[in-house]
Amino acid sequence: MKRVLLTLLMLAAMVTQVMAAEKNISSRDAKVLLDKDKGIYLLDVRTPQEYNQGKLAGSVLIPMGEFERRIGEVPKNKTIVVYCAVGSRSKPVANFLAQQGYKDVYNMTDGIVGWYRNGFPVQR
Repeated sequence: MKRVLLTLLMLAAMVTQVMAAEKNISSRDAKVLLDKDKGIYLLDVRTPQEYNQGKLAGSVLIPMGEFERRIGEVPKNKTIVVYCAVGSRSKPVANFLAQQGYKDVYNMTDGIVGWYRNGFPVQR
């Protein structure tokens, strides 16, 4: 009986882990999402220097190195799109948010570089 219960608990944990994963989207898909819903929380996890060189309109900067300390600034009741330069820093942040119970979390896989290459506007 204990063995069955342990197995069920392990399965429940795995299902929760899978359901808590962030969703990966391209900058093109992110643009569509942002155009459709103006209430999206757009999170930039790059450095302040990178952010000052160019950013997406309406984005909020919380550098990856400060993220754990500042997670309370991220609203739980909004869809969140996380981006960095090319998607490598945003992925673990988006995953962490999903694991912390944030519902709609998207990682922009090609980052601001992909956004710019697609001809979308960047604020300077």
